[in-house]
Amino acid sequence: MEQEPTTLQEAIIYFSKPANCREYLVARRWPKGVTCPRCGNLNVLFLEKYNRWHCRQGHAAPQFTLKTATVMEDSPIGLDKWLTAMWQIVNSKNGISSCEVHRAIGITQKSAWFLDHRIRFALGMGPGNKLSGQIEADETYIGGKARNMHKDRRAVKITGTGGKDKVAVMGILKRGGNVRTKVVDNTRKKALQGELRERVLAGSTIFTDALQSYNGLDEFQHAVIDHAVSYVNGEVHTNGLENFWSLLKRGLHGTYVSVEPYHLFRYLDEQAYRFNNRKLTGCGAVQHGRERHRREAADV
Repeated sequence: MEQEPTTLQEAIIYFSKPANCREYLVARRWPKGVTCPRCGNLNVLFLEKYNRWHCRQGHAAPQFTLKTATVMEDSPIGLDKWLTAMWQIVNSKNGISSCEVHRAIGITQKSAWFLDHRIRFALGMGPGNKLSGQIEADETYIGGKARNMHKDRRAVKITGTGGKDKVAVMGILKRGGNVRTKVVDNTRKKALQGELRERVLAGSTIFTDALQSYNGLDEFQHAVIDHAVSYVNGEVHTNGLENFWSLLKRGLHGTYVSVEPYHLFRYLDEQAYRFNNRKLTGCGAVQHGRERHRREAADV
């Protein structure tokens, strides 16, 4: 296999070769050998002329491609463009808009938007294991800035102060580890504490701000920082999550500009994926990608 791309130019050249796309995806999806995605059988034959495989198990629809049973299935867009778009999304710190993707790889903006959302779906994390140790919990509101709106639009969109007319998002961060995000209906006690109990092991240390909704977390070691007084008191702070919120909002306001509330959870998945893999570069990132796809191969 040729050296894997580290720049956009290299990615475009590398993925322009069908053999590279095939080797790249097979190594991640089927590290122990190509198996039929419909029956799991290893007895498959590669049809090089058609760039697909044939399962010898003898069932309906025995032929399959690299796209079968993935987010790329039924898409007429080639793997060269799919993989280049994926490379752009996971390597862009503040995200990359569909307009940028469409200009870079030569497809329509509508197709680029479709690719972006399919890729965000693939980046979405499952529930995973419960977090433990030192945990930061915080909430924020996502929505348009009143000062950037025309006065007529502002009168319709902004009907109150604070978080009114915005979408509430909760974040849970293991210090030095991963972040979990969730769009929540509100920031009342039942919603926020329910998320904490679902995602964090009892007995863990939880750091929050002074929001009253966090009162009553008796099964955790709960420490509070009052932002009206200070932002840090020893190890009691939520600065890790504040950092994540700044990255998220920089992407939403600066790159994507306008995000509908019903699509917001996909953008959260995208930013959380990049944040959780922030320490991986070069070969380490490639190896992590291989390991992740090996673990998920059975679910693809």
